[in-house]
Amino acid sequence: MPHDFILFDLDGTLSDPQLGIGRSINHALERHGFEPLLPDAVPRYIGPPLDESFRVITGRHDDGTIVALVAAYRERYGDIGYAENQLYPGIPEALQRLAEAGFPLGLCTSKRRDFACKILAMFKLDHLFRFIDGGEIGMHKWQQIAALREAGRVSESSLMVGDRAVDLIAAHRNGLSGAGVLWGHGSRDELTAETPRYLWQQPADIGATLAFAPQP
Repeated sequence: MPHDFILFDLDGTLSDPQLGIGRSINHALERHGFEPLLPDAVPRYIGPPLDESFRVITGRHDDGTIVALVAAYRERYGDIGYAENQLYPGIPEALQRLAEAGFPLGLCTSKRRDFACKILAMFKLDHLFRFIDGGEIGMHKWQQIAALREAGRVSESSLMVGDRAVDLIAAHRNGLSGAGVLWGHGSRDELTAETPRYLWQQPADIGATLAFAPQP
């Protein structure tokens, strides 16, 4: 079945944000009297909504604390953290190949939209995307995709590409196909448990699979 639109996650899919996210999480935790995360604990919090991550990390569920933590995180991330980001090798070529093959591309990230725009502009990839959709506190990725479907920007023929189970769950809940990528922060077991239509080992696999597929 051809795909009429390719929807990409950002963190762990197009770029590795671990350094900036980890430092910004710890900036927020330490400002509000919590113990910082060790570096090897950071990857599990890359992908899910930020407010959910802070609830898990701190064990706190009162909205005031969570809002304050998110604000402190965003203060550092917006100034410094977004730039502490590494583009995965082969991603620009994969995206360019899809664009040249005629596939419209979009971005759907739990990250705030203005941060996502800054990152894509930093990597000179923003011109390849028809739109950039970002999340807010309390919003799940499945709700973002539902809104995109309601607005007619994606359809059940579209494909969601991401590195975490949350990306595949969001796609399937809205009737889209999902593709998992193994160079990000989600494990093979995490991804295969959600039965992705495709599971890719490296960015070059995206174009090899899709670029010459017939389009609707």
